[in-house]
Amino acid sequence: MPEEPGLLASRWWPPAPPGAADWLRELCGDGLTGFMPPAMPDAVWVLNAMYEHQSGPGEVSHDDHHRARPADGSVQRHVVGDVDLDAETIVTGGGLGRARHPGPGRRRLRWAELARRTGDPVVPEGVLPCFRCFPSAKKGGSWPLGVVPPTEGSLDRETWTRLIAVLTDHSPVGPDTPCLAYYSPLTRGDFDTLDVRAGRLGDAEALYDCPEADFSPSNLWAADHSWVLCTDYDLWGTKVAGPPSLVEAVLHDPELEALRLPWAH
Repeated sequence: MPEEPGLLASRWWPPAPPGAADWLRELCGDGLTGFMPPAMPDAVWVLNAMYEHQSGPGEVSHDDHHRARPADGSVQRHVVGDVDLDAETIVTGGGLGRARHPGPGRRRLRWAELARRTGDPVVPEGVLPCFRCFPSAKKGGSWPLGVVPPTEGSLDRETWTRLIAVLTDHSPVGPDTPCLAYYSPLTRGDFDTLDVRAGRLGDAEALYDCPEADFSPSNLWAADHSWVLCTDYDLWGTKVAGPPSLVEAVLHDPELEALRLPWAH
């Protein structure tokens, strides 16, 4: 019987020696939402995937749909004390944590395509990839029902897999490159231990299914510090810091969507 992916993560990525992340803490701060590195010496942002129904986004928003269901009696309203949560909150349609292609009938919607359609910048100047992007695409803060927006805090599975392949091609010893991975306390709900694991780049796909965190790692880095990834808990993208050759490969990879953000270099 094949071994469960989560068990593979535990076996192939045991706890790292104490102090393995000290250099990142000194460089970046406490790492509560992930250790965000500076350019080393270059950097690029990989954008989380979003998807759209093949028939288009439609006029109805996720919030419209959510509000219509209690109104027609198909679901119970969420009331806590005297507060009707359905009336007080906006359902954006976004999620948190791991994600993947939503299945038949949906296509990848590139950020650049949506920017051309709406007139919004791909990422507004001075902002990082997050919920502040694409205000013109949303209705009262809620995405169209036909759109699956990027999730926060984690790469989607397809982007993670492809990014690992690019890193493997541009690392000192390919799949045998020693690496370390870090899951921030917010991804695990555990603020008492520092979760840093050691393994090899060729086994990094298993990290996506870590049973203790419903997220891709907050950080992944080469043991020689030649490159670092950071997927911040609050963002829709991952910063890749490393040599220019790696950054150029990420920028021009046809399966990834990436861009430089000079204000977040």
